[in-house]
Amino acid sequence: MQPSPTVIKDPYAYHTEDVAEPPTDFLAILKRIGPGMILAASIVGSGELIATTSLGAEVGYVALWIIIISCFLKPAIQSEMGRFTIATGKTGLASFNMVPGPRLGVSWVVWMWAIMVLVTMFQIGAMFAGVAQVLNTLMPQLAVELWVLLLLAGTLWLLLGGGYERIEHLATLKVGLFTMLTLLCALVLTSKPQYFSWAQLAEGFGFKLPGGGLTTAVAVFGITGVGAAELFMYPYWCVEKGYARYTGPLDGSADWKRRAHGWIRVMNVDIIASMVIYTIATLAFYLLGAGVLHTQGLLPKGNEMIAVLSKMYTETLGPWALWLFYAGAIATLYGTIFAATAANSRVYADMISLLGIYDRGDYATRVQWRKRFVIGLLLIPVGLYFLKVDPSKMVKIGGVAQALMLPVIAMGTLYLRHRHMPKEVYPKPWVTASLWVASLFTIFMMGYYTILLIRG
Repeated sequence: MQPSPTVIKDPYAYHTEDVAEPPTDFLAILKRIGPGMILAASIVGSGELIATTSLGAEVGYVALWIIIISCFLKPAIQSEMGRFTIATGKTGLASFNMVPGPRLGVSWVVWMWAIMVLVTMFQIGAMFAGVAQVLNTLMPQLAVELWVLLLLAGTLWLLLGGGYERIEHLATLKVGLFTMLTLLCALVLTSKPQYFSWAQLAEGFGFKLPGGGLTTAVAVFGITGVGAAELFMYPYWCVEKGYARYTGPLDGSADWKRRAHGWIRVMNVDIIASMVIYTIATLAFYLLGAGVLHTQGLLPKGNEMIAVLSKMYTETLGPWALWLFYAGAIATLYGTIFAATAANSRVYADMISLLGIYDRGDYATRVQWRKRFVIGLLLIPVGLYFLKVDPSKMVKIGGVAQALMLPVIAMGTLYLRHRHMPKEVYPKPWVTASLWVASLFTIFMMGYYTILLIRG
């Protein structure tokens, strides 16, 4: 007798047996978080290890306020996107596909996302370069170029053969280990007067724009905290975790409303937990860049990028910490390659469905498209690496692309909140107010930067 074929359960569709009451105990809620950990794994990567430290190395402590605002403002937009997904079951692209304006098969917002992700391939290329440089330092018998190809093969193997659970577990491990290590370095930094003083730290809250590092500052605002790419990713991880399925389809009943608010509460705890983690990591990286690298006049770029960055550890913990930095750099950069590619391949596959190329209910075909995009989204950055673009410049290019996309996301989220959000899950007035504050500040910052670009 032939065994029956395994049925792949579609996480993007509602299933009656999946409807579940949300946890109310705090510890039980913590057990149900996860999407934020994957997002944190994507966030704590090139943005922190390269772009944030580069900003600190360029301008010192003066731009600390940009880091804090970046980390604390954008979760308001992230939360509203997650709320809309839980209430409606719509993915990130499907939601923004409702935004009015020009259409070519799908909304102009969807096309802007697709272009932005292609530009952020420069960032992924920089991460391949960084990990390969570290591995070449550890095992110089293999050339950097060969390490890049080996990383490509390993990532293909991991992503083509695993689902949500594998991604969540690896992401959580990566985030925890390197965040604690970097925080330790930053704490030790405060005891070294040649690199740190409380007066210098106070300068970081002067709300001054760093003249020489403006491009880097905007790139960091785009990358650090929840960047534009991560804002699009988050609803997909909420769907695959099950928050929307556990709530069930909107039927207007009191039971549905109770479940929806409960799972939205779980999602918000998930967002806060990840925000705490990536904010600590981001601040630690910035302080190390401003304290150690800026003081010594060093900038992480080119083939010396990893060697320069390693000084943040060796100058604070001692020469023995070089090996810890190598291990952490591999985990940080490679974890972002892994998490970002896993997410972007899902979003691109969703875009293909929105274009009508396959039926949204055909999950097997969705998985096939996802795998195709995994391959493409890894081959492109590897190709960029072999073009020998400076890794630090790659990060800035991707950061600027994300920063310029942020106002579009902010305006699109406001539109969804006020035109399409089910009334049963309307947020409290202070939540809506925080969404407006975050959105208006984001629009102002990116509008100001666009004017500077036009003026040359």
